[in-house]
Amino acid sequence: MTIGGWLLQDVVRLLSTVPGRRMLSALSVSVSGAAGQHRTNVRYFSTTRSQCAKARCVKKKTDISEKKLTRYFVDHRRVSLAAGSGGKGACTFHSEPRKEFGGPDGGNGGNGGDIIIKVDQQVKSLSMVAQVYRGQDGESGGKKNCYGRNAKTTYITVPVGTIVKENGKIVADLSRQGQEYIAAFGGAGGKGNRFFLSNENRAPTTATPGEPGQEKVLHLELRTMAHAGMVGFPNAGKSSLLRAISNAKPAVAAYPFTTLNPHVGIVQYQDHEQVAVADIPGIIRGAHRNRGLGISFLRHIERCRFLIYVLDLSAREPWTQLQELRFELEQYEPGLAGRPQAIVANKVDIPEARANLAALRSRVTQRVIPVSALTGHNIEELILHLRELYDGYLLTEERAGGSPMTW
Repeated sequence: MTIGGWLLQDVVRLLSTVPGRRMLSALSVSVSGAAGQHRTNVRYFSTTRSQCAKARCVKKKTDISEKKLTRYFVDHRRVSLAAGSGGKGACTFHSEPRKEFGGPDGGNGGNGGDIIIKVDQQVKSLSMVAQVYRGQDGESGGKKNCYGRNAKTTYITVPVGTIVKENGKIVADLSRQGQEYIAAFGGAGGKGNRFFLSNENRAPTTATPGEPGQEKVLHLELRTMAHAGMVGFPNAGKSSLLRAISNAKPAVAAYPFTTLNPHVGIVQYQDHEQVAVADIPGIIRGAHRNRGLGISFLRHIERCRFLIYVLDLSAREPWTQLQELRFELEQYEPGLAGRPQAIVANKVDIPEARANLAALRSRVTQRVIPVSALTGHNIEELILHLRELYDGYLLTEERAGGSPMTW
């Protein structure tokens, strides 16, 4: 056997000792030598099949905790803006052989870039909005009457329902997809000496610099855009109820805790209508005085067209919850508690809730819908009642000549 045959045997022996090569049994190597002739037959060998590859398990997507959700959600932001400055005008004269007095040919500078706030429906929070924005400066003018290039516009994308405030006053209400607001104007470009050419001055040497851009400090506030807003005290089961009627997945747990930011879920109907329901964080007593998180909770209710009062039937005297919730809303904004509403009595699956439900109905003249977000009891009645409130909202908007909000 020659050196090539020995090398081939060593390679086969080396491969057979590699762990995990399950398909080596299908490899047959026959080496036969006759007068220095060697023949190698490889039937099958693969390292890409599933039997040879490392076993991989698909990781299940875990629910994000409420603490992490709060970290990603921002509903107010202070922004400093500085638009771009205009480019400088050029002071040059035309130079060409056999042309002694060519005259001024300095071009104007380009305009500075504006800063525009634009609504994007795919953005759900102000967390991606930076604290400082600076626009691009315009390009300076050049010789041969070349004008400087205008700077590009800087866009700030915000979610639907963003309010822009300057010095405490509302200057823009961005409530429609694609709506834009010019927050800061860029400076105008400077003039070149060609601009000052006249019959009296045939060789002007004057050129002006570009104007500086506007500088502003704005406050952005996000107010949740939804048809219905769930209002209730902490641990009333609003997040669980939102998971039961829509496709939203707010954080829930077997222990009591408070949702720290609003969640919006979409209720689907067979005629392809969609009703947006917002889970407003729990309101505490004295919220209208900014106690707790107070106003930061209540401002998300302002845009809701109708309200859903979620009461906890496991608590003593649940009818007092309804009175206190209405009082807090009325103190925050007069007339807010008088909007179309639904009263939902949650946790009807608890044994002591039956007696509280009868007492609640005896003290409230409006319709009370008993549900259980945990077991799904009577969820259909709540969904149908939401559709009735939504149809009433559409009819009111049509009569007023307005355009109803669509999600």
